[in-house]
Amino acid sequence: MHHAKLIRYGIASLLFVATFASGSLLAVNAQEKAKSTTVTKKPVKGPGGDPFVPFQPPRVVIRRSNLVSPPSIQQRIEQYRAQKLASMNAHLAAPKPTTALLLGEIQVVGITRTPRGYAAIVEAIPIKLSYVVYPGERFYDGQLVAIEDSRLVFRHETVFTDGKRELSVETKALRQQSAVDAMTATKAAPASATPVADEKNEKKPEQKPSATDKP
Repeated sequence: MHHAKLIRYGIASLLFVATFASGSLLAVNAQEKAKSTTVTKKPVKGPGGDPFVPFQPPRVVIRRSNLVSPPSIQQRIEQYRAQKLASMNAHLAAPKPTTALLLGEIQVVGITRTPRGYAAIVEAIPIKLSYVVYPGERFYDGQLVAIEDSRLVFRHETVFTDGKRELSVETKALRQQSAVDAMTATKAAPASATPVADEKNEKKPEQKPSATDKP
């Protein structure tokens, strides 16, 4: 009986040891599989290469390319003529011809001062015509705000297809005169006075003797 009990205890201890060993082996295999499946993540470097600074994605600048392109100069001239005719039929003041011109189509020819204040002479490059403009003059894509000694200040208006409008300041400097323009603009010198004849060389008209004169 004593030997039987010893045999039973030995078998039970062997089964316990075998069970513990198999459990440990399963745990080791699971850890190895977990290590093999895990992906090592590198620290994301922030600005300047510092791994301790949180990463900030670059800002995306949205550039608007949906600008409304203006009509051609001929189409704008036709629109101006239609507006002028409608104003005349309604007995209203007709719009100025500059309302058909873009700011990029004009150049400043001259600046002068009038009783109304400063005025500027601008030339429309596409049609080769000049106009006298004052502050407040409207153009197709802007308005003349101020006239200074050597430049004009405009308020430029940009229109997008979604209906939004953006205003910006645009300046145009006075055009520099070329050598040909300077020669043509030079005023003619006043005519010199007629030189006085020398008294010595001046010939006096001969006096004919009258009938009453005595010899």
